[in-house]
Amino acid sequence: MSEVPFKKHQNILSIQSWVSYGHVGNAAATFPLQRMGFNVWVVNTVQFSNHTGYGKWKGMVFPSEHVREIIEGIAERTSLAECDAVLSGYMGDAGTVAAILEAVRRVKEANPAALYCCDPVMGDVGRGIFVRPDIPEVMKLLAVKAADIVTPNQFELELLTGHTVNTLQEVLEAVQVLRSQLHAEGPRIVVVTSLIREDAPADHIETLAVSDEGAWVVQTPLIPLDPPRNGTGDAIAALFLGNFLKTRNIKDSLENAVSALYGLLDLTHQMGTREIQLVAAQEEYVQPSRRFEAVSVSGNG
Repeated sequence: MSEVPFKKHQNILSIQSWVSYGHVGNAAATFPLQRMGFNVWVVNTVQFSNHTGYGKWKGMVFPSEHVREIIEGIAERTSLAECDAVLSGYMGDAGTVAAILEAVRRVKEANPAALYCCDPVMGDVGRGIFVRPDIPEVMKLLAVKAADIVTPNQFELELLTGHTVNTLQEVLEAVQVLRSQLHAEGPRIVVVTSLIREDAPADHIETLAVSDEGAWVVQTPLIPLDPPRNGTGDAIAALFLGNFLKTRNIKDSLENAVSALYGLLDLTHQMGTREIQLVAAQEEYVQPSRRFEAVSVSGNG
């Protein structure tokens, strides 16, 4: 599929957490999208000094009314019809979920072609669930059902579907369960990140993308980052969304996003830093230094 014309100044409304030190949430998603040529309308659900992986942080979770007010202020400055996509990540509490979905509704009323990409940030292997107890159920019942694209990691896929996934077949079955819950009129794309399965090489990690067009998986060497770096899921959700808005091609978008993320993590590993090297790796977002091929693993779902 050939690349579709890239409209100048595409706009993405990104509603996520923010940290002043390091890169997670909007602090991980905004710069790669800007480097790819997008305007990003940033709305923060929290403002912390640093990510919670350090064990200690300062700051606060913003009330849902704060999120609504910021979005209203954006709407007063420009038409929401100019918004091409909404990207959401860490939501803080159930009230914030409602505020985000109101924003999605308003954007889609103004621009029916706009996409909603939901990164269902709830937990991870080893850490378990790290959001407030009410978030998983609200995410499953409300946010996912409004989404055109969802980008769970393996742990979150299991949490959203109730399916344990250890093999490729189990992953594909769980993804189809999740796809059936997505916004019926959208592309119903699921991107599963940080996938490690029994029937794949032990020294590799995978990312899987599934739509009506089929399913593709990209396999990359497992970079020995210990502890795992925070913000990688936020970054790849943004990279995939940005690439899909530019190409409308699932396979190309997956390859570009995964290749860019690998370059980012490889540089982070080389530099031995606790935080992902988001700025130093900026060329990876537009021209990955190493490209990984997406392999077809299934037909239409």
